Amino acid sequence: MSKKILFLGASPFQIPPIKYAKEQGHHVITVDYLPDNPGHQFGDEYHNCSTTDKEAILALSRKLRIDGIVAYASDPAAPTQAYVAEQLGLVGNPPHSVDILARKDLFRDFLAANDFLSPPSKSFYELDAAKGWFETVDKPVIVKPVDSSGSKGVHKIDSIDQLEFAFNHALQFSREKKIVVEEFFERDGYQIAGDGFVVDGKLVFRCWANEHFDHLCNGLVPVGESFPAVMSDYTQDQAHRETQRLLDLLQIKNGALNFDFHYDKEGNFSFLELGPRNGGNLIPEVTKYATGVDMVKYTVDSALGMDCSDLAMAPVEGFYASYILHAIESGTVREVWYSDEIRRNIVEETIFIKPGDQVEKFDGSNHALGTMIMKFESLDEMLLKMDNMEQYLRVVVE
Repeated sequence: MSKKILFLGASPFQIPPIKYAKEQGHHVITVDYLPDNPGHQFGDEYHNCSTTDKEAILALSRKLRIDGIVAYASDPAAPTQAYVAEQLGLVGNPPHSVDILARKDLFRDFLAANDFLSPPSKSFYELDAAKGWFETVDKPVIVKPVDSSGSKGVHKIDSIDQLEFAFNHALQFSREKKIVVEEFFERDGYQIAGDGFVVDGKLVFRCWANEHFDHLCNGLVPVGESFPAVMSDYTQDQAHRETQRLLDLLQIKNGALNFDFHYDKEGNFSFLELGPRNGGNLIPEVTKYATGVDMVKYTVDSALGMDCSDLAMAPVEGFYASYILHAIESGTVREVWYSDEIRRNIVEETIFIKPGDQVEKFDGSNHALGTMIMKFESLDEMLLKMDNMEQYLRVVVE
């Protein structure tokens, strides 16, 4: 039976659920303030409206009589989805809980109040107040906006002389104009990413990945995720258990989750973030390759109130990764260079650039130049190539 579904955003990363909904025969409505976003061409109608304007989206949703709303791979739009769903009696989660997950300051306060392992953290509107806190904590610290996505405006600093620049730069990416300053967590092993899915309040599926960074340009912005995650059984069990405890506390009942966490030398788990939405960087698409589980399908079906009770854990079979093509310095594109060794690993690729284009040094997901899905023969091959990708694949600029 055809239903009306509204998608908040239509960027390249948000196309898969739009296309899936169309293939199922649903009436697809896309909404954002960027009419040139490529996802709009796959829908039935487009409306120009900010995805963070809750009242405008609610009014539009009422007018259109929608049956479901999705904020796919978008932290800023997730609170809007929750608000509209509650107001219209659609499938969603408590708006207050989604606000906590979508706002880094609220999330840090929640973790501390409920005895989750978390580094000392505080948030500030004013630089002078942040300076006072900086002097009291161990260094280095992470400085980041409370409400941005895609790792934009994030800095790691160890000197008070660096704080003003980091604070003011982070402010440029914050709608709330508020900044988190927190002690850097000394992790053991890889930072872990991945997605999960909640059905009737239970974390019924999760697939975790190793997060990879390019330290030649910015060691804080992920450039890829590789599956399966290199984790001990102890850490995996603890991560699952602590996630379920969080879901119970916040009464999260349905939908996708995007994980970012790490663990210390004892294997103790600590949340970085838990996004109330699917991950970007092609995480749902790679998860399907690795496990056969179609997170895109369940996201759309769940939002429309369809039965998702068949979703269950599935192991990773093989070695798969996503990779975000990027430039390690600003300039004019000469070529995208591939080694013979990497070409056989590429399963899918989409390149956003061509020779002669001007590109910026990669410091956030907004500077992605293309996407790839790769398959490897072994864990060792995957980790070696993902950790040293500049030896196999790079954007050459001049």
